[in-house]
Amino acid sequence: MKLAGKKAIVTGAASGIGKAIARAFAAEGADVVIFDINALKAETMVAELQQRGRRAKFVHCDVGDSGQVAAAFREAVAFLSRLDILVNNTGIIRQSSVVDMPEADWDLILRTNLKSVFLCSQQAARQMIQQGGGGRIIAISSIHAVLSEPNCAHYTAAKGGMESFCRTLATELAPHKITVNYIRPGATYTELTIPMYTDAVKRALFERVPLKEIAQPEWIAAGAVFLASDDARYMTGQHLTIDGGYVMDGSLPGAAYWKE
Repeated sequence: MKLAGKKAIVTGAASGIGKAIARAFAAEGADVVIFDINALKAETMVAELQQRGRRAKFVHCDVGDSGQVAAAFREAVAFLSRLDILVNNTGIIRQSSVVDMPEADWDLILRTNLKSVFLCSQQAARQMIQQGGGGRIIAISSIHAVLSEPNCAHYTAAKGGMESFCRTLATELAPHKITVNYIRPGATYTELTIPMYTDAVKRALFERVPLKEIAQPEWIAAGAVFLASDDARYMTGQHLTIDGGYVMDGSLPGAAYWKE
């Protein structure tokens, strides 16, 4: 029960990594408010958390809209009574080369994946400063903040911007004992990514990823529990990479620099 008595908001928790984080937080003793635009999936998730004995609530919120974010935080804090943890998880992806990319796609990805982190973190920080006692702000980034991903330049730009933003926010909030960290997941099975993992993609990943697996969302959620807990009290402005060794590995699959 690493999060016993804690009060958390998780954005985009109706599915994928966010859903796994909400479950993990509840299992560790936290009450959870879910921000999402998919009411049916979010309400199903809330019912599950309540069955586990936790207080939980769904708040419909487009996290790229400042007015909706401010109203959602007021509703969430009224329900929770305080706020200890925010997880910025909401994210979407589109695919097109830069030369063919519609401007509308660029704007949508930056609004949903980056602007939302600013809007939600700002509201969370204001609440945490006002109530005192510190807090935790966590963002779900990607290994593609530091690795190129062809046909996803808007996505990689948003994740890189998120990380730079989090480091600066961590410095600003440190005097208030509010930590800000971010997770870089590697390949992970979610509703968003499963259609992308064709047999050919999986074969290529298993050659490239030393642990030769694609992560389950629960493996990423375990990292969020750590960052939200007192175990990570002396960690801020940092990344936690959970990628099966993808980024660290410089080997050449199927080749060697020396003769066997």
